[in-house]
Amino acid sequence: MKLLDALEWRYAVKKMNGSKIPADKLNTIIEATRLAPSAFGLTPYSIIVIEDEETRKKLQPAFYNQSQIVDGSAVIVFAAWNNVSEKEVAEYMQDIAEQRGVPVESLNEFAGYINGSLKNLTADQAKIWADKQTYIALGFGLVAAAAEQIDATPMEGFVPASVDEVLGLSALGLHSVVALTLGYRDAANDYLVNAKKVRRAHHKLVIKK
Repeated sequence: MKLLDALEWRYAVKKMNGSKIPADKLNTIIEATRLAPSAFGLTPYSIIVIEDEETRKKLQPAFYNQSQIVDGSAVIVFAAWNNVSEKEVAEYMQDIAEQRGVPVESLNEFAGYINGSLKNLTADQAKIWADKQTYIALGFGLVAAAAEQIDATPMEGFVPASVDEVLGLSALGLHSVVALTLGYRDAANDYLVNAKKVRRAHHKLVIKK
């Protein structure tokens, strides 16, 4: 399926049929989110993949009992770091050095630039900055799911504190930001299954200068 055809095919599925996603397709979607761009390449978040049925049942009330949480095959929660310090930057520099085969000392200027940029942010600004990065990964996950013909529903409608509690995110230095349910559409019961996709027309959306 060509990319635009896949994006035309996808929609925010409201009812899923409970069928499991093949492991290779799920792994492809997860890997696509890992490869998403991020400011400085730092990726100040973790991707929590929940396939366990009991855990998804515990999460469902936090998502206002939306059925996709339990009727889908997996829920991905994008959880941003609570703090971004020089420690995390140093660990990232070490990863770069190891994977590119360069001395970590050669990255001192880059590390200093990142640390300097982050120090200019207030705590609230740093949180917003980290949270925004998760949406880029979410977008890559949505496109990858469409390419694999896996249905996906992005979700902001949940109680973050409750999700954090169920998943034990505070102890990991994380907080939930946005989620993605993956599965297969229930064509017999989803009222949107045959609805035409409606987006603003190209001439209304795109401004050329």
